[in-house]
Amino acid sequence: MKKILFPTDFSNVSINAFIYALKLADSINAEIITMHVYQLPQANYINVAEYLHEIYDVTELSNFENYKDEIPVLRRIAEENNLNHIKISHALILGNLIEEIQKITKHENIDFIVMGTKGATGLKETIFGTMAIKVMNDVKAVVLVIPERCKYEPFKKLLFITEYQSDDVQSFMKVKAFAKIFQAHIDCLQVVPQDHEDNDKNMHHREELMDDSSIKMHSVTGNDVEGIILNFIDSHKINMIAMHVHHKNFYEKLFEISLSKKLAFHINIPILAIHE
Repeated sequence: MKKILFPTDFSNVSINAFIYALKLADSINAEIITMHVYQLPQANYINVAEYLHEIYDVTELSNFENYKDEIPVLRRIAEENNLNHIKISHALILGNLIEEIQKITKHENIDFIVMGTKGATGLKETIFGTMAIKVMNDVKAVVLVIPERCKYEPFKKLLFITEYQSDDVQSFMKVKAFAKIFQAHIDCLQVVPQDHEDNDKNMHHREELMDDSSIKMHSVTGNDVEGIILNFIDSHKINMIAMHVHHKNFYEKLFEISLSKKLAFHINIPILAIHE
């Protein structure tokens, strides 16, 4: 059975992302492992030694009680969506979020990581939102990130961002397999900077991506990469964006673009980041 890791901070953003984890688990016959990672408080006042044990005990108990209270909420969401047949297990871990995600991903052979983020204007205002970016950058896994304003709908139109590099081809194979599960259409988009010399060195990679007539290839020239992609998402009614992790500078900017350029829309679709 495949495995989906669902890191949670108990927020509404995280709970919203759980629906995506459930739907994905149902589609690929997977189980879900939820995890909450917490850290002990940094006590730096005088004569703390005699109280340190009590502080840690109270903190650990509080985290345990909070997590225990959240588990029925997750189960109720599964039942409300007729997905209570999905196996769900839970892990409460003391440590660093990124390090613990890396450990459990390797130890449990995780297939997907699903997590929510504040997205748009809130990305840099919340710790968990920032963590989603770090997970995409640092964890070698397929990561599905759900911005807060996403409302679940079946994945029907996927956009794959490509530069026709060898890594893109490997990631694209995973995107194709993902799209097949949901019977989704794929658009591939390359943004070519102005005055860029096309020496066709990646032509064979381009041909590998074009081996399926149902996949549409698009090439747009311009220097406003993020703006071009966002406009493509809007005009083609894309409801998921996918890319290899070497595009990380793009998806870091993706959440800021509506502020810096005062665009009329935000990125409100899931992002599938593939890290090898």
